[in-house]
Amino acid sequence: MLRRHLLAATAAGIAAPATLRAQGAWRPERPVTLIVPWAAGGSTDQMARIVAAELEGPLGQRVVVVNQPGASGSIGTRNALEAPKDGLTWAAGAAVDVGCYKVLGLLDTQLADWNLFFAVANVNVLVANPQSGFRDFGAALEALRTRGQGIGVATAGVSSAGHNMMEALRAATQIQYRHATYDGGNPAMIATVSGETPLGAVLLVEAAEMIRARRLIPLAAQAENPVTLAAQGNAPAIEVPSVRRWLPNIPAPLNYFGIWSAKGVPDNVVQTMTTLWTTTIANSQRLKDYANSRAALFTPISGQAAHDEAWKMVRQTAWLYFDGGKAQVSPETLGIARL
Repeated sequence: MLRRHLLAATAAGIAAPATLRAQGAWRPERPVTLIVPWAAGGSTDQMARIVAAELEGPLGQRVVVVNQPGASGSIGTRNALEAPKDGLTWAAGAAVDVGCYKVLGLLDTQLADWNLFFAVANVNVLVANPQSGFRDFGAALEALRTRGQGIGVATAGVSSAGHNMMEALRAATQIQYRHATYDGGNPAMIATVSGETPLGAVLLVEAAEMIRARRLIPLAAQAENPVTLAAQGNAPAIEVPSVRRWLPNIPAPLNYFGIWSAKGVPDNVVQTMTTLWTTTIANSQRLKDYANSRAALFTPISGQAAHDEAWKMVRQTAWLYFDGGKAQVSPETLGIARL
Protein backbone atom coordinates (compact mmCIF):
# COMPACT_ATOMS: atom_id res chain seq x y z
CA MET A 1 0.00 0.00 0.00
CA LEU A 2 2.84 2.34 0.86
CA ARG A 3 4.40 1.58 -2.51
CA ARG A 4 1.14 2.42 -4.28
CA HIS A 5 0.95 5.77 -2.46
CA LEU A 6 4.56 6.55 -3.38
CA LEU A 7 3.94 5.66 -7.02
CA ALA A 8 0.81 7.82 -7.10
CA ALA A 9 2.66 10.77 -5.60
CA THR A 10 5.51 10.36 -8.07
CA ALA A 11 3.10 10.19 -11.01
CA ALA A 12 1.35 13.36 -9.86
CA GLY A 13 4.68 15.14 -9.62
CA ILE A 14 5.66 14.05 -13.12
CA ALA A 15 2.27 15.12 -14.51
CA ALA A 16 2.54 18.61 -13.05
CA PRO A 17 4.13 21.16 -15.38
CA ALA A 18 7.82 21.74 -14.76
CA THR A 19 7.04 25.41 -14.08
CA LEU A 20 4.89 24.59 -11.11
CA ARG A 21 7.23 21.92 -9.75
CA ALA A 22 9.91 24.56 -9.33
CA GLN A 23 10.61 25.75 -5.81
CA GLY A 24 8.50 28.79 -4.94
CA ALA A 25 6.30 28.56 -8.04
CA TRP A 26 2.71 29.75 -7.69
CA ARG A 27 0.03 27.09 -7.65
CA PRO A 28 -3.38 28.63 -6.75
CA GLU A 29 -5.37 26.78 -4.12
CA ARG A 30 -8.73 28.09 -5.40
CA PRO A 31 -10.21 28.92 -8.82
CA VAL A 32 -8.84 32.06 -10.47
CA THR A 33 -11.30 34.76 -11.56
CA LEU A 34 -10.72 36.54 -14.86
CA ILE A 35 -12.93 39.62 -15.14
CA VAL A 36 -13.96 40.66 -18.64
CA PRO A 37 -15.22 44.25 -18.23
CA TRP A 38 -17.28 44.05 -21.42
CA ALA A 39 -20.31 42.12 -22.63
CA ALA A 40 -20.02 38.47 -23.68
CA GLY A 41 -19.10 37.70 -27.27
CA GLY A 42 -16.84 40.69 -27.92
CA SER A 43 -13.13 40.73 -28.68
CA THR A 44 -12.00 40.74 -25.05
CA ASP A 45 -14.40 37.93 -24.16
CA GLN A 46 -13.26 35.82 -27.13
CA MET A 47 -9.57 36.18 -26.28
CA ALA A 48 -10.04 35.78 -22.53
CA ARG A 49 -11.92 32.49 -22.79
CA ILE A 50 -9.18 30.93 -24.91
CA VAL A 51 -6.44 32.17 -22.56
CA ALA A 52 -8.39 30.90 -19.53
CA ALA A 53 -8.75 27.45 -21.04
CA GLU A 54 -5.04 27.31 -21.88
CA LEU A 55 -3.98 28.27 -18.34
CA GLU A 56 -6.23 25.88 -16.42
CA GLY A 57 -4.09 22.79 -17.03
CA PRO A 58 -0.74 24.27 -16.02
CA LEU A 59 -2.21 26.06 -12.99
CA GLY A 60 -4.20 23.05 -11.84
CA GLN A 61 -7.26 25.22 -11.16
CA ARG A 62 -10.26 26.50 -13.05
CA VAL A 63 -9.93 29.99 -14.51
CA VAL A 64 -13.46 31.38 -14.38
CA VAL A 65 -14.35 34.15 -16.84
CA VAL A 66 -16.84 36.65 -15.39
CA ASN A 67 -18.40 39.40 -17.53
CA GLN A 68 -18.80 42.72 -15.68
CA PRO A 69 -19.59 45.36 -18.34
CA GLY A 70 -20.22 49.04 -17.72
CA ALA A 71 -18.65 52.51 -17.84
CA SER A 72 -16.39 51.69 -20.79
CA GLY A 73 -14.88 48.72 -19.00
CA SER A 74 -13.85 50.68 -15.91
CA ILE A 75 -16.27 48.94 -13.51
CA GLY A 76 -14.87 45.45 -14.01
CA THR A 77 -11.33 46.81 -14.12
CA ARG A 78 -11.89 48.62 -10.81
CA ASN A 79 -13.08 45.37 -9.23
CA ALA A 80 -9.86 43.67 -10.28
CA LEU A 81 -7.79 46.62 -9.06
CA GLU A 82 -9.45 46.58 -5.63
CA ALA A 83 -9.42 42.79 -5.21
CA PRO A 84 -7.04 41.17 -2.67
CA LYS A 85 -3.49 41.06 -4.04
CA ASP A 86 -3.27 37.28 -3.99
CA GLY A 87 -3.17 36.53 -7.71
CA LEU A 88 -6.66 35.07 -7.77
CA THR A 89 -8.33 38.01 -9.58
CA TRP A 90 -7.31 39.25 -13.01
CA ALA A 91 -8.79 41.61 -15.57
CA ALA A 92 -8.81 41.36 -19.36
CA GLY A 93 -9.15 43.91 -22.10
CA ALA A 94 -7.31 46.35 -24.34
CA ALA A 95 -4.20 47.89 -22.82
CA VAL A 96 -5.03 51.31 -24.23
CA ASP A 97 -8.15 51.42 -22.04
CA VAL A 98 -6.16 50.84 -18.86
CA GLY A 99 -3.65 53.43 -20.03
CA CYS A 100 -6.31 56.10 -20.64
CA TYR A 101 -8.89 55.62 -17.87
CA LYS A 102 -7.26 58.32 -15.72
CA VAL A 103 -7.17 60.77 -18.64
CA LEU A 104 -10.93 60.27 -19.10
CA GLY A 105 -11.64 60.53 -15.36
CA LEU A 106 -13.11 57.03 -15.29
CA LEU A 107 -10.66 55.27 -12.98
CA ASP A 108 -7.59 56.30 -11.01
CA THR A 109 -5.11 53.92 -12.61
CA GLN A 110 -2.44 53.87 -15.31
CA LEU A 111 -0.64 51.27 -17.39
CA ALA A 112 2.29 51.07 -14.95
CA ASP A 113 -0.06 49.89 -12.16
CA TRP A 114 -0.47 46.45 -13.77
CA ASN A 115 1.44 43.29 -14.58
CA LEU A 116 0.74 42.99 -18.30
CA PHE A 117 0.37 39.80 -20.36
CA PHE A 118 -0.71 40.24 -24.00
CA ALA A 119 -2.09 37.54 -26.31
CA VAL A 120 -3.15 39.28 -29.53
CA ALA A 121 -3.15 42.66 -31.24
CA ASN A 122 -6.40 43.62 -32.94
CA VAL A 123 -7.28 45.83 -35.89
CA ASN A 124 -10.04 48.46 -35.84
CA VAL A 125 -12.51 48.45 -38.73
CA LEU A 126 -15.35 50.68 -39.92
CA VAL A 127 -18.27 48.57 -41.16
CA ALA A 128 -21.58 49.46 -42.79
CA ASN A 129 -25.02 47.89 -42.82
CA PRO A 130 -25.70 46.74 -46.43
CA GLN A 131 -28.86 48.90 -46.48
CA SER A 132 -26.99 52.05 -45.47
CA GLY A 133 -25.94 52.89 -49.02
CA PHE A 134 -22.24 53.01 -48.11
CA ARG A 135 -20.16 50.74 -50.33
CA ASP A 136 -16.70 52.15 -49.63
CA PHE A 137 -14.92 54.33 -47.11
CA GLY A 138 -14.81 57.33 -49.46
CA ALA A 139 -18.61 57.51 -49.58
CA ALA A 140 -18.90 57.17 -45.81
CA LEU A 141 -16.24 59.83 -45.27
CA GLU A 142 -18.05 62.29 -47.50
CA ALA A 143 -21.33 61.67 -45.70
CA LEU A 144 -19.68 62.17 -42.31
CA ARG A 145 -18.16 65.43 -43.53
CA THR A 146 -21.48 66.85 -44.73
CA ARG A 147 -24.05 65.43 -42.32
CA GLY A 148 -22.06 63.67 -39.63
CA GLN A 149 -24.22 64.55 -36.63
CA GLY A 150 -27.11 62.73 -38.26
CA ILE A 151 -25.15 59.52 -38.87
CA GLY A 152 -24.98 57.06 -35.99
CA VAL A 153 -21.80 55.08 -35.47
CA ALA A 154 -22.03 52.14 -33.05
CA THR A 155 -19.04 51.50 -30.78
CA ALA A 156 -18.35 49.60 -27.57
CA GLY A 157 -18.40 52.92 -25.71
CA VAL A 158 -16.12 55.76 -24.70
CA SER A 159 -12.44 54.68 -24.83
CA SER A 160 -13.27 51.54 -26.84
CA ALA A 161 -11.21 50.62 -29.90
CA GLY A 162 -13.98 51.76 -32.24
CA HIS A 163 -14.33 55.07 -30.44
CA ASN A 164 -10.57 55.57 -30.66
CA MET A 165 -10.73 54.96 -34.41
CA MET A 166 -13.52 57.49 -34.86
CA GLU A 167 -11.64 60.07 -32.83
CA ALA A 168 -8.55 59.51 -34.98
CA LEU A 169 -10.70 60.04 -38.09
CA ARG A 170 -12.26 63.17 -36.59
CA ALA A 171 -8.83 64.61 -35.76
CA ALA A 172 -7.53 63.88 -39.26
CA THR A 173 -10.54 65.15 -41.24
CA GLN A 174 -12.72 67.28 -38.92
CA ILE A 175 -15.69 64.97 -39.55
CA GLN A 176 -18.54 64.74 -37.06
CA TYR A 177 -20.59 61.70 -36.08
CA ARG A 178 -23.34 60.69 -33.67
CA HIS A 179 -21.72 58.37 -31.15
CA ALA A 180 -24.00 55.40 -30.35
CA THR A 181 -22.46 53.60 -27.35
CA TYR A 182 -23.03 49.98 -26.33
CA ASP A 183 -21.71 47.71 -23.57
CA GLY A 184 -19.23 45.93 -25.80
CA GLY A 185 -18.09 45.31 -29.33
CA ASN A 186 -20.51 42.46 -29.91
CA PRO A 187 -23.62 44.54 -29.07
CA ALA A 188 -22.26 47.38 -31.25
CA MET A 189 -21.71 44.96 -34.12
CA ILE A 190 -25.24 43.53 -33.71
CA ALA A 191 -26.69 47.06 -33.71
CA THR A 192 -25.05 47.71 -37.08
CA VAL A 193 -26.20 44.37 -38.52
CA SER A 194 -29.79 45.10 -37.45
CA GLY A 195 -29.74 48.59 -38.97
CA GLU A 196 -30.07 50.33 -35.62
CA THR A 197 -27.07 52.35 -36.82
CA PRO A 198 -25.81 52.58 -40.42
CA LEU A 199 -22.15 52.36 -39.37
CA GLY A 200 -20.17 50.56 -36.73
CA ALA A 201 -16.60 51.07 -35.56
CA VAL A 202 -15.49 47.84 -33.93
CA LEU A 203 -12.66 45.35 -34.02
CA LEU A 204 -12.26 43.10 -37.01
CA VAL A 205 -12.32 40.04 -34.75
CA GLU A 206 -15.83 41.05 -33.66
CA ALA A 207 -17.17 41.71 -37.15
CA ALA A 208 -15.40 38.89 -39.02
CA GLU A 209 -18.27 36.39 -39.12
CA MET A 210 -20.85 38.94 -40.20
CA ILE A 211 -18.49 40.23 -42.89
CA ARG A 212 -18.07 36.69 -44.20
CA ALA A 213 -21.84 36.26 -44.16
CA ARG A 214 -22.24 39.52 -46.17
CA ARG A 215 -24.31 41.08 -43.41
CA LEU A 216 -21.72 43.81 -42.90
CA ILE A 217 -19.61 45.67 -45.47
CA PRO A 218 -16.01 46.31 -44.33
CA LEU A 219 -15.19 49.87 -45.40
CA ALA A 220 -11.68 50.34 -44.04
CA ALA A 221 -9.28 48.96 -41.45
CA GLN A 222 -7.12 51.20 -39.29
CA ALA A 223 -3.90 49.50 -40.31
CA GLU A 224 -0.67 50.24 -42.15
CA ASN A 225 -1.71 48.01 -45.08
CA PRO A 226 -4.82 46.21 -46.36
CA VAL A 227 -5.90 43.38 -44.07
CA THR A 228 -6.93 39.96 -45.39
CA LEU A 229 -9.70 38.09 -43.62
CA ALA A 230 -8.84 34.44 -44.24
CA ALA A 231 -11.15 32.15 -46.21
CA GLN A 232 -13.37 29.96 -44.07
CA GLY A 233 -15.85 27.30 -45.14
CA ASN A 234 -17.61 28.52 -48.25
CA ALA A 235 -16.59 32.13 -47.62
CA PRO A 236 -13.63 33.30 -49.73
CA ALA A 237 -10.80 35.43 -48.42
CA ILE A 238 -11.82 39.08 -48.10
CA GLU A 239 -9.38 41.97 -48.36
CA VAL A 240 -10.27 44.95 -46.21
CA PRO A 241 -8.67 48.14 -47.57
CA SER A 242 -6.46 50.24 -45.32
CA VAL A 243 -7.85 53.59 -44.25
CA ARG A 244 -4.52 55.00 -45.44
CA ARG A 245 -5.72 54.58 -49.01
CA TRP A 246 -7.80 57.70 -48.32
CA LEU A 247 -5.93 59.21 -45.35
CA PRO A 248 -2.20 58.47 -45.74
CA ASN A 249 -1.13 60.05 -42.45
CA ILE A 250 -3.67 58.63 -40.03
CA PRO A 251 -2.01 56.81 -37.09
CA ALA A 252 -2.34 53.02 -36.99
CA PRO A 253 -0.71 51.73 -33.77
CA LEU A 254 -1.28 48.12 -32.74
CA ASN A 255 -4.10 47.55 -30.25
CA TYR A 256 -2.88 44.97 -27.72
CA PHE A 257 -5.29 42.71 -25.83
CA GLY A 258 -4.50 40.44 -22.90
CA ILE A 259 -4.90 39.92 -19.18
CA TRP A 260 -3.36 41.71 -16.19
CA SER A 261 -3.12 41.71 -12.43
CA ALA A 262 -2.63 44.75 -10.23
CA LYS A 263 0.91 45.43 -9.03
CA GLY A 264 1.38 44.19 -5.49
CA VAL A 265 0.58 40.52 -6.06
CA PRO A 266 3.30 38.13 -4.81
CA ASP A 267 6.41 37.86 -6.96
CA ASN A 268 5.94 34.14 -7.51
CA VAL A 269 2.55 34.83 -9.15
CA VAL A 270 4.17 37.14 -11.69
CA GLN A 271 7.15 34.80 -12.21
CA THR A 272 4.94 31.76 -12.78
CA MET A 273 2.65 33.60 -15.20
CA THR A 274 5.66 35.00 -17.07
CA THR A 275 7.02 31.49 -17.55
CA LEU A 276 3.63 30.19 -18.65
CA TRP A 277 3.40 33.05 -21.14
CA THR A 278 6.68 32.06 -22.79
CA THR A 279 5.75 28.36 -22.86
CA THR A 280 2.03 27.55 -22.81
CA ILE A 281 0.65 30.77 -24.32
CA ALA A 282 3.47 31.34 -26.82
CA ASN A 283 2.84 27.84 -28.18
CA SER A 284 -0.97 27.91 -28.05
CA GLN A 285 -2.35 26.58 -31.33
CA ARG A 286 -5.83 27.70 -30.30
CA LEU A 287 -4.69 31.31 -29.99
CA LYS A 288 -2.73 31.10 -33.25
CA ASP A 289 -5.79 29.71 -35.08
CA TYR A 290 -8.05 32.35 -33.51
CA ALA A 291 -5.75 35.16 -34.61
CA ASN A 292 -5.35 33.75 -38.12
CA SER A 293 -9.08 33.25 -38.68
CA ARG A 294 -10.02 36.76 -37.54
CA ALA A 295 -7.16 38.84 -38.95
CA ALA A 296 -5.57 39.53 -35.56
CA LEU A 297 -1.86 39.32 -34.75
CA PHE A 298 -0.62 36.66 -32.33
CA THR A 299 1.52 38.65 -29.85
CA PRO A 300 2.40 36.68 -26.69
CA ILE A 301 4.48 39.30 -24.85
CA SER A 302 4.56 40.38 -21.22
CA GLY A 303 6.30 42.60 -18.70
CA GLN A 304 8.25 45.67 -19.76
CA ALA A 305 8.13 44.70 -23.44
CA ALA A 306 4.33 44.65 -23.26
CA HIS A 307 4.25 48.03 -21.50
CA ASP A 308 6.55 49.64 -24.08
CA GLU A 309 4.51 48.35 -27.03
CA ALA A 310 1.16 49.41 -25.53
CA TRP A 311 2.54 52.82 -24.59
CA LYS A 312 2.66 53.78 -28.28
CA MET A 313 -1.14 53.62 -28.60
CA VAL A 314 -1.72 55.08 -25.13
CA ARG A 315 0.23 58.22 -26.06
CA GLN A 316 -1.63 58.68 -29.33
CA THR A 317 -5.07 58.00 -27.84
CA ALA A 318 -4.66 60.08 -24.69
CA TRP A 319 -3.90 63.19 -26.74
CA LEU A 320 -6.77 62.44 -29.12
CA TYR A 321 -9.09 62.58 -26.12
CA PHE A 322 -7.50 65.79 -24.88
CA ASP A 323 -7.62 67.54 -28.26
CA GLY A 324 -11.20 66.36 -28.78
CA GLY A 325 -12.36 67.84 -25.47
CA LYS A 326 -13.09 64.44 -23.90
CA ALA A 327 -10.23 64.34 -21.38
CA GLN A 328 -10.82 65.19 -17.74
CA VAL A 329 -7.09 65.24 -16.98
CA SER A 330 -4.29 66.55 -19.17
CA PRO A 331 -2.07 63.66 -20.36
CA GLU A 332 0.96 65.87 -19.75
CA THR A 333 0.26 65.92 -15.99
CA LEU A 334 0.30 62.10 -16.03
CA GLY A 335 3.63 61.84 -17.77
CA ILE A 336 2.15 61.07 -21.18
CA ALA A 337 4.14 63.15 -23.65
CA ARG A 338 2.59 64.28 -26.90
CA LEU A 339 3.81 62.37 -29.95
